[in-house]
Amino acid sequence: MEAARLFDYLNYYVEKRPNSPFIAAKEKNQWRHYSFLEVQNIANKVSQFLLQLGLKSGDTIALISTNRPEWNFVDLGAQQIGVIVVPMYPTISEKDYEYIFNDAAIKYAFVGDKSIYQKVKPLLGKVSALKDIYTFEKIEQAQEFQSAIAATVVDEGQLNIIKNTIKEDDLATIIYTSGTTGNPKGVMLSHKNIVSNIKSIKEIVPFGEGEKALSFLPLCHSFERMVFFGYLSFGIHVHYSESLETIGENLLDVKPFCFTTVPRMLEKVYDKIIAKGNALTGIKKKLFFWAMDVGAQYKIGEKKNWWYQQQLNLARKLIFSKWKEALGGNVQFIITGAAAMQPRLITLFTAAGIQVLEGYGLTETSPVLCCNRVEETERCIGTVGMPIPGVQIKFAEDGEILAKGDNIMRGYYNQPELTAEAIDKEGWFHTGDIGTWISQNGHQFLKITDRKKELFKTAGGKYIAPQVIENKMKESPFIEQIMVVGDDEKKFIAALVVPSFMQLDEWAKQHQLSFKNNLELIQQEQVNQLIQQEIKKYNTFFGNWEQIKKFALLPEEWTVENGELTPTMKPKRKIINERYKAIINSMYQ
Repeated sequence: MEAARLFDYLNYYVEKRPNSPFIAAKEKNQWRHYSFLEVQNIANKVSQFLLQLGLKSGDTIALISTNRPEWNFVDLGAQQIGVIVVPMYPTISEKDYEYIFNDAAIKYAFVGDKSIYQKVKPLLGKVSALKDIYTFEKIEQAQEFQSAIAATVVDEGQLNIIKNTIKEDDLATIIYTSGTTGNPKGVMLSHKNIVSNIKSIKEIVPFGEGEKALSFLPLCHSFERMVFFGYLSFGIHVHYSESLETIGENLLDVKPFCFTTVPRMLEKVYDKIIAKGNALTGIKKKLFFWAMDVGAQYKIGEKKNWWYQQQLNLARKLIFSKWKEALGGNVQFIITGAAAMQPRLITLFTAAGIQVLEGYGLTETSPVLCCNRVEETERCIGTVGMPIPGVQIKFAEDGEILAKGDNIMRGYYNQPELTAEAIDKEGWFHTGDIGTWISQNGHQFLKITDRKKELFKTAGGKYIAPQVIENKMKESPFIEQIMVVGDDEKKFIAALVVPSFMQLDEWAKQHQLSFKNNLELIQQEQVNQLIQQEIKKYNTFFGNWEQIKKFALLPEEWTVENGELTPTMKPKRKIINERYKAIINSMYQ
């Protein structure tokens, strides 16, 4: 099919398979399935309702909720009449809500639950454009979304006339980036931007029509939003996980063909697998770690000798088959992005028969620029893959990655100067990432080496790329999170380290250490010596000036909730530096 606008994909499946299930979510502990036709009918009601509110093409509405069908109903309904959807994370601060609502001149807000409603409600008096708020859940004294659209009678003739006026270059959405510094920037994406990305992905990712997918990454992020429409373009049956805590249970229930995730999630899955292995005894424990050793020797894209293949087949049958079962037993591949995935984990998952495809992109690029492919010879560990069809990549003189294609944003909303800085006169988008090409199997793969803004100089005048060092250190099973620190006044680099407490607890028990909590555990001399040995081991991969000379252990993980990570799980360096200033200074005294 040839789509020009995002909602064209829905029109296609309403004609082709109207009664096939499309979206599913749990309602009262039972899966509630919506067919393509049902979704279209509800989206039409939303379109008509928005028209009755007086909204017209070019007006903006806010959409703030966890993943649920109502999110898609509002998104599709707004798109059909040219109303621009501004999605936001439920976790951002009230200050950021106020800034975005004012900047985008939000007229109506559609929110999920009571906690979000209470954060947004005070804006009714503060934001001049904001007229009302509708809630997906029933909340006392609030306008309920379902009740509001229930009585709406759709004028199909009027709606079709308006639908036909929506062009591919019209804005579909403004997505505010959760930058680590300053106010959020509104990224303007047209239907053409996102549709071009979907068409490119369709050429390289083998989704199967009618298959099932599980969705749990936030729909307000450009990646999962594009993935949702990608699923729709294949006619895939999308299931929404109830929460991050129920993902394991939902995987077993849904048995998805594929899902998208961030490395942090897969790292946690791996930690649980290792913890179960450590809890085994006797021959079972020996078999488990033998299989892990076999998996660690796997070489992606290389022909295996007969003896290794026999060992791998046995390891898959006895041990790795349980990994696949835990993911539902039907997962063909997992797509990961937002941050670098540890090469050893990709190797182990691939050896287990679970294909992990690492990709790269930004909100400003709708979002995908590069992706590793399912075919092993078209994959390169430690890289983000090859450019997708229709995307050009080149480097600036300083190594910055520049990108060009129909997926590049229209610009930053109300920010012409920032737009001119980001997109040069020849149409190249400046990503802010530093990269290089890696040649393998006759292909060119893109490797991200760091964020341009995160590079810093030491007092000795040497440049430090913190991400490269951090990613290497996280290959240690005992290091969960790490942030390299230093500046041009410091003679060496140091690091804040959050240990993997799941692994460390097990290690401590084996070494008969007594402790009541994480704080007591990290204060033990043996624990400090263990982390020192791990850092020393991985320091050997770097020049003397890039080696971590001192470190401090922290008793708590950095999280999105406490403001130390962005919603895509990247460390907010400025905030972490400020919060742990005293600890950082103590390492340099």
